[in-house]
Amino acid sequence: MNIVLWIVQGLLAAMFGLAGVMKSTQPKEKLHARLPWVEDFSAGTVRFIGVAELAGALGLILPAATGIAPVLTPLAATGLAVVMVLAALTHARRKEPAAIAFNAVLLVLAALVAWGRFGPYGF
Repeated sequence: MNIVLWIVQGLLAAMFGLAGVMKSTQPKEKLHARLPWVEDFSAGTVRFIGVAELAGALGLILPAATGIAPVLTPLAATGLAVVMVLAALTHARRKEPAAIAFNAVLLVLAALVAWGRFGPYGF
C-alpha cells in the first residue's frame, strides 16, 4: 500500500504542480481560453489558487521524502481535497458536469493519500 500511496502522491503532485505553476504565472486573460471558470474570479484569486495548488504539490512529496515534518504530507493532501470540493462547487454552479467528475476523481485520490498518510502508512 505504501508504494500505491507514493504513486498516487507523485501523480497528484505532478498534476497540481503543473496546474499551480500555470495559474500563478500566466495572466488571467490567457488562462480564460483553457479555464473558462477564471472569469468568475479576480486575477488575485486565480493566482492564489495556483499558489495553493503548487504548495500542496510540494507538500505531497517533500515532507514524506525528506522525513522533515512528515505530518505536512497528509495535511497537504487534505488541503488539496478541500480545494477540489471548492472547485466542484464552482463547476456545479457553472453547470459543467465533466469538470465536476474530474474534480471528484482528484478529490478521491487526495483523500486516499490523506487517509493513508494519517493512518497506517503515515509518519
